[in-house]
Amino acid sequence: VVMELKNPADLHADIWMAYDQIETYKEQIPELFRTNELLVISDGAEARMGSLSADRERYMQWRTIDGVNIDPLGEFGELETLIRGVLAPEILLDYLRYCVLFEDDGRLVKKVAGYHQYHAVRAAIARVLEAANKDAAATVRGKGGVVWHTQGSGKSITMTCFAARVMQEAAMENPTIVVITDRNDLDGQLFGVFSLAQDLLREQPTQALTRPDLRAKLGNRPSGGIIFATIQKFMPGEDEDTFPVLSDRSNIVVIADEAHRTQYGFKATLKGKPGEEKYQAGYAQHLRDALPNATFVGFTGTPVSSTDHDTRAVFGEYIHVYDMQQAKEDGATVAIYFESRLAKLSLKAEELPQIDAEVDALAEDEEESTQAQLKSRWAALEKVVGAQPRVERVAADLVAHFEARSQANMSDGVGGKAMVVTMSRDICVHLYNEIVRLRPDWHSDDPEQGRIKIIMTGSASDKALLRPHIHSAQTKKRLEKRFKDPADPL
Repeated sequence: VVMELKNPADLHADIWMAYDQIETYKEQIPELFRTNELLVISDGAEARMGSLSADRERYMQWRTIDGVNIDPLGEFGELETLIRGVLAPEILLDYLRYCVLFEDDGRLVKKVAGYHQYHAVRAAIARVLEAANKDAAATVRGKGGVVWHTQGSGKSITMTCFAARVMQEAAMENPTIVVITDRNDLDGQLFGVFSLAQDLLREQPTQALTRPDLRAKLGNRPSGGIIFATIQKFMPGEDEDTFPVLSDRSNIVVIADEAHRTQYGFKATLKGKPGEEKYQAGYAQHLRDALPNATFVGFTGTPVSSTDHDTRAVFGEYIHVYDMQQAKEDGATVAIYFESRLAKLSLKAEELPQIDAEVDALAEDEEESTQAQLKSRWAALEKVVGAQPRVERVAADLVAHFEARSQANMSDGVGGKAMVVTMSRDICVHLYNEIVRLRPDWHSDDPEQGRIKIIMTGSASDKALLRPHIHSAQTKKRLEKRFKDPADPL
């Protein structure tokens, strides 16, 4: 640990001068940092902690000593809180063992857990040990609880540190970790984070790429392993009424990412083609059929509480809560202000139940092996949302709203930027063309000069889907530059 302290009596020596001094040391005497884990800067009143690769934004306060009370020593007690809260020998050794990892943000970055992440991991481990105990009460058994950390507060780091702590817990007897997401892109992203942390995890994670692959990786596994899978892979085969037991071991811990989305569904519903219907349970039941004695821990940024969709009822009570207000105070996230601006769909009332059912089916069953049969449903909904009159209304509203806000911000010398996320690439292209029609000067043939840009990656099949809908040579040129494979032009 390297600490740089500035004189609190010196009016010109603030905490960021301490940061600058650390940066100078790194440049002039790099050998000082060869075994460095933490950097601490302080001017006596304020105190921050970061990693070797941290920039100013990544130096954060340590706001608790016991993990419960926030700022226990008051506004000017930051340095003592940090020293007692993280640099106490028994805490520091625990922290260094489980809470330092690497990520790839275009370059290799060393990251260290914040106080909310460290204490969430400690609390989660205690709950898992209780829930995994064979003698635990039925109301506790298997329910590892919920970690509710608001969006943008480093949930992937928390999950990685938690997995490392579970894997090295002697009482768990070399457990198996199963990491569940509900989308292939999230599965890949989180797998990438875990893969870079294999030194911390002491195990190389693996991905279950197909449903048979999942069964092969989990079936009769004696111990160990970190396995990633989307929850849709826990769907019974066509000739199965229930999902088979893959392992009845009690030292399996299931980590569910975004635990509010698809981790429910214990009730059976009637599904299938007319004349071939059968009752089928939801994913929560299939997952528990596969791993009946596992302990389940949910990680979420937005818990849900409604009929059959209660995060706590499925996973257990909250383990640790880090809400938007606390994250804002810490500077971990910025405040979000929401203004509803609806472009209503013109739908027939009698069609609404059918559309709702189709949307539910899309959210529940999306998986690579079933995407083909869902394209027609998705296309129908996309056609309604992306209808030209609606796109025109949305474009006009976006342009007017953005210009008004930008003008207001310019009076404060701030200016402004905006990001538009659409339902599909097709709608994105239509909306781009409509905005450029309203404001031609926003477009430029040079992607780096235009005031409006399309940011997109995709495969040859994505391009094939887009080709019939591109009516502008300029849009075609811009998209060709944005796709990864220039050898397959639009």
